[in-house]
Amino acid sequence: MTRDTDEPDMGFPVLYRRMAAYNALMTERVYAAAGQLSDAERKADKGAFFRSVHSTLNHILFADRAWMGRFTGRSYEIKGMGVDLYEDFEALKAAHLAMCGDISAFCEELTPKWLAGDLQWTSGMDGIARSRPRWLLVTHMFNHQTHHRGQLSTLLTQAGIDIGVTDLPFMPDLAEGDTT
Repeated sequence: MTRDTDEPDMGFPVLYRRMAAYNALMTERVYAAAGQLSDAERKADKGAFFRSVHSTLNHILFADRAWMGRFTGRSYEIKGMGVDLYEDFEALKAAHLAMCGDISAFCEELTPKWLAGDLQWTSGMDGIARSRPRWLLVTHMFNHQTHHRGQLSTLLTQAGIDIGVTDLPFMPDLAEGDTT
């Protein structure tokens, strides 16, 4: 936020490029960890909000596709909240990593002017038309990913699998003093 107003400082593109890199790294890590489980273990209902590791991964991809479709106008297949997009783990992984690439490319093109505008959309969940600042919605997309990866980290830890350090400041590509 700027000091004199409640309006956000639209210098956010660098933040979103960093968040896209973080998303790609953490998505790769969580799939590598989940790949250590059998298909039955990944799909077992563990009482998580989206039941299983597999369905939670599907949900993250579902939401990324929904938001990216709204942001870019590109058509992505989504089947509805809580409906798995992919039953096959390798197909899910490939689609999710491709989405990470789409998100990174999108963030490379973000401008303060675009972020300062509003996005109007109608929710597929409740049919209600809404309008919110784009910067808020892009922030939400990344926050949503992190929230559900936290759930996955718990499920994987319970299965005896550690995905490693997940703290943003400790991404491997960040050198001392690097601010991008």
